[in-house]
Amino acid sequence: ARPTTNTTITGVQQSDWGAVEALEAHARAIAHVDGCEKSSDCRSAPVGSRGCGGPRYYIPWCAKTTDSAALYNKLDEVAKAEQAYNQKYKIISTCEMRLAPVVEASGGSCVAK
Repeated sequence: ARPTTNTTITGVQQSDWGAVEALEAHARAIAHVDGCEKSSDCRSAPVGSRGCGGPRYYIPWCAKTTDSAALYNKLDEVAKAEQAYNQKYKIISTCEMRLAPVVEASGGSCVAK
């Protein structure tokens, strides 16, 4: 098992958002899009946690080349850190439901349509 990153909300808003972004960047680095020739091997994963709930967006990833457990563990860290950030700074957002995009293989990479 990979160690988790403990993100502490410090009370300095810009710094705290930077910590969320750093976790998000790590998650995006885990999510490989290359290596999939078939659309059936492409997936999408939710990223973050908006103030009103639900993910901010979805990232595409290739099931053949991505460690899905590591990806979802990191995405869980991102969501929890963002939830703490949202509570600390009383962040609000629109409440529309964001659906996962259709992802397909194009030129050996998974892309969102």
